[in-house]
Amino acid sequence: MRTMVFLLVFMGLTVGAWADSVGDAVDVRVRTDNGRELPLSPATARGNNRKVYAEAIRGDHYSIVVRNRLDRRVGIVIAVDGRNIISGKKSWLGNRERMYILEPYGVGEYNGWRTGDDRVNRFYFTTAADSYAAAFKDESAMGVIAVAVYPEVRHYEPSVGLFRGQSGSAAPAAPSMEKRAKAADRMEESAGTGYGREEYSPVRTVEFEPESGAWEKIYIRYEWRETLCRKGIITCGRYQPPRNRMWDDDGYAPPPPWRH
Repeated sequence: MRTMVFLLVFMGLTVGAWADSVGDAVDVRVRTDNGRELPLSPATARGNNRKVYAEAIRGDHYSIVVRNRLDRRVGIVIAVDGRNIISGKKSWLGNRERMYILEPYGVGEYNGWRTGDDRVNRFYFTTAADSYAAAFKDESAMGVIAVAVYPEVRHYEPSVGLFRGQSGSAAPAAPSMEKRAKAADRMEESAGTGYGREEYSPVRTVEFEPESGAWEKIYIRYEWRETLCRKGIITCGRYQPPRNRMWDDDGYAPPPPWRH
């Protein structure tokens, strides 16, 4: 399979500690342009799926940073709000979608919707109604950053004619009109990703044959702080943490009770 690969991103990109990251085959984190790492709160998941919540701040431009932990190349299909970030099409995270390639132990930074071989339009947190997905009337996966990991097949002969294929997964049935109407009512209060300013970001095409199944799928559900508070994902309000008996008491030794 041929796909797009960042040449100037995973080569020499430096990253700090990976405390706020998720994933086993790869590490994924979300970083804003001011250097802020989105704190991640775990959610229930099964099998090779990893799910976390993250707090989004309105107007922040952000990047998805991925580190390959394997000793071979991997292809990564990335979808934001349910749209493939290279093609802009609705994504099912399939192995025939357009994907980026990471070298063994390489790191890539993906910060926008790809509009050409050397251009992207930046990701930024905005309302769902203002999002790129909403422009296509698609709120089916709003507020989710998804990464599917496909290691390269070992000992293969390059295949031909698979570039820009369709997903191997069957598309689920379209939501009912009632469900769409309810979703539309929530568009203004939900978070989404906009189609921001244009930036220079060169890539080139390489040969790559992914394995048939994803080794891992990572889902980051980003929400406004007030939504995370309301859902109980993070602790907000007047909550005060309990005092630590070995940290907070800086007094002197009192006499034993029988001395009183």
